[in-house]
Amino acid sequence: MEESFRYCARVTRNHYENFPVGSILVPRASRPFVHAVYAFARAADDFADELKDPPRQLALLGEWGEELEAAFRGEARHPVFVALRETSRSLDIPIQEYRDLLKAFRMDVTVKRYPTFDDVLAYCRCSANPVGRLVLYIHGHKDPELHRLSDRICTALQLANFWQDVEVDLRKDRIYIPRCDMDEHGVTEEDLLAHRADDPFRKLLQFQVDRTREIFDEGRPLCDRLGGRLALEIKATWLGGTRILSKVERIGHDVFRQRPVITSFDKLAILWRAIFWRRDGR
Repeated sequence: MEESFRYCARVTRNHYENFPVGSILVPRASRPFVHAVYAFARAADDFADELKDPPRQLALLGEWGEELEAAFRGEARHPVFVALRETSRSLDIPIQEYRDLLKAFRMDVTVKRYPTFDDVLAYCRCSANPVGRLVLYIHGHKDPELHRLSDRICTALQLANFWQDVEVDLRKDRIYIPRCDMDEHGVTEEDLLAHRADDPFRKLLQFQVDRTREIFDEGRPLCDRLGGRLALEIKATWLGGTRILSKVERIGHDVFRQRPVITSFDKLAILWRAIFWRRDGR
């Protein structure tokens, strides 16, 4: 068991992320659980994104899913699943959260276009929302209302990432802007591939930014419902996500030529605002 958790910690340390996984904001006793969940998701994400062979990708994700089911039957073999099973047993985490994540990774391989915004939200429910719920479980929060608020923040974070990475996703042959919204604003797939940041595209992206900001606002009460270091982490996450939306607007929505990113200065400003958080929103 101890070696399995050490294995997951090594996986976590050896992968770059835009955010610190198992950081000092996470209580020391909980960090091994964070590492176990991360190692599970990291491997599945690599299967979905690093390989360029869909049949092989789906086969590996299928095998990973079989290991998951075996672990929850008490038959864990791989160190990731030995640690994940102990994590889930200790924290009473249902297997469905992990199943949903694997479904999202399979969608990364098989789904490249989304006809409606509801289709995009369905993807977010599997790719993003389980992550927030797992964080809450790790910190001992099982209240359905907290999970509902977390879902809103996580969905908004995923959407903000989509609008930030339009050009990055195009290189992977993925378009997350709903087809119906593109049609309504007079933007074609050819326009995206040509990197046309013209007026129709700017209005289209502003429409997505506005609806994403509303979803962030729906989840904002979670920041005031939690305490301790987790509250600080959630506040910083909310502030970081909304800051990305503001940066998309500041560059005139031309995400083809400049990818909005959180700079070191932004991180300091976000931490400052998280520490001196005001319930009135200022």
